[in-house]
Amino acid sequence: MPEGPTILLMKESLQPFKGKTVTEAGGDAKFDKEPLTGQTLKDIKTFGKQTYLVFDSMVIRIHLLMFGSFSVEEQIRPDTRLRLSLFFGKDSVYFYTCSVKLVDPEFLDTIDWEADVMSDAWNPASTKKKLKSNPDMMVCDALMDQDIFSGVGNIIKNEVLFRIGVQPESLLGKMPDKKLKELIEEARNYSFDFLRWKRDSVLKQHWLAHTKKTCPKCGEKMVNKQTGVGKRRSFYCEKDQKLYH
Repeated sequence: MPEGPTILLMKESLQPFKGKTVTEAGGDAKFDKEPLTGQTLKDIKTFGKQTYLVFDSMVIRIHLLMFGSFSVEEQIRPDTRLRLSLFFGKDSVYFYTCSVKLVDPEFLDTIDWEADVMSDAWNPASTKKKLKSNPDMMVCDALMDQDIFSGVGNIIKNEVLFRIGVQPESLLGKMPDKKLKELIEEARNYSFDFLRWKRDSVLKQHWLAHTKKTCPKCGEKMVNKQTGVGKRRSFYCEKDQKLYH
C-alpha cells in the first residue's frame, strides 16, 4: 500500500492540473461523472494515504489501496482497471485499481490534519496524548493507526522501530517517555527521508530493517513475524531492539 510520501509525490505530479477545467471524465467509479465536466480543479489536498481533488462544488477522495496507481497524459492500464479519468483539454490523468468516491465538501472540515506526519499542521503534543491514552496498544499498531500517525505504512513502521531500538510488540504504556518522544520524532523524520529517497529512486537501498534477513548492526538473524492486531509483517532484531512489556 502506498504510504504518505508516495501520495505526496502523486500530488506533485497532479499540480499542473490545478486551476484547469475538466472537459471530460470517465472510468468505472460508482458515481455520476457527468457533473465533473465544467468543474475547475481548485486544490489538491492530501491526508496520509488519501488524496482529495477539490473542485468548484465537488470533492473526490482517492485512496490507492494496496495496488492502486495513476498516470499522467497516457492511459497505461486497461479499461477494466480504470476507476477515473479526467481530461483537461489536451491534458489528462488516470487512476487505476483504487477507491474513488465523492465526499461532501464539508467533510474536509472534519479531518484531523494534525495527525498527518508530513503536514505542516502535524502536532507532536496531540500525538503524544493519543499514545498515552492507549497504554495497552502495541507500538506496531499505534504506528499503523491512521488516526495517530496518518500516512505511516508498514515500511515506515519497521524502519522507525529499528531506528529507535524498540520491538514492534512493545506496549505503549511500558515505553518510557524518552522512547515515545523518539517514536514521534522519527515517524516524521523517516517519512521525509522516505520522500527524498523515493524521489531519487533509491528507497530500497536505504532500508535497514524492512525485508532484511540479518541485522545491519550486529549481524544476527532478523525476526520476520506478523505482529499486532493488523497482523502486518514486522522485521526486527531481538538484540538491538528492546521489548517493553
